[in-house]
Amino acid sequence: MKRLLLLLVCCLLVPLFNGCQNSAANNRGVQVIIEDNGQFPEFLAGRWRANTDGWEIVFEPDGTISSAVITLGRVRIKPGQVTTIPMKMGGKGVFEPGEWMVYYVPSDQELTVKISLKNCYIKLGKGVLQGKSTDIFVGKVSENDRFWEAEWASFPDYIAHTDVYPNFHLSEDPNTGNFKTLLFEKVEEE
Repeated sequence: MKRLLLLLVCCLLVPLFNGCQNSAANNRGVQVIIEDNGQFPEFLAGRWRANTDGWEIVFEPDGTISSAVITLGRVRIKPGQVTTIPMKMGGKGVFEPGEWMVYYVPSDQELTVKISLKNCYIKLGKGVLQGKSTDIFVGKVSENDRFWEAEWASFPDYIAHTDVYPNFHLSEDPNTGNFKTLLFEKVEEE
């Protein structure tokens, strides 16, 4: 956990002191930072799917993320676009992305991704879940460029409203979060 926190601090501070490339893709809701003025590697472009929890991230050749399947509801969302999906029992789910970031260190083949939900609202029957979340993935891409083992830090801030539990907080401590290791594999387009 200390390693992940150190990496997070470094990925936020290094661009201030080091030569980095900030992609013009910032306008599309994703900030791309490549250390030492490098280019986003061609081998990272494509679809990366986690071995558990439903995560999937699609990187474009310029390093931006064109879409992600998030663990909450296994919903595909796109940066800068609100996604609305129908739910059972006449409900709906609304997912509004926040700021997303891709940070890559070519010398270490270390990839960091931040995906945030600025707001989500899910109505299922009489129950409602609403809130926001930030998910951060940090890890090295394998030598064969097919696997990315990432430490996943999840910081959900949700409130559930039900008849039995009105205003029930489903949040993690913002200082500690929820940590897990995921193995992403680059998969062929379907």
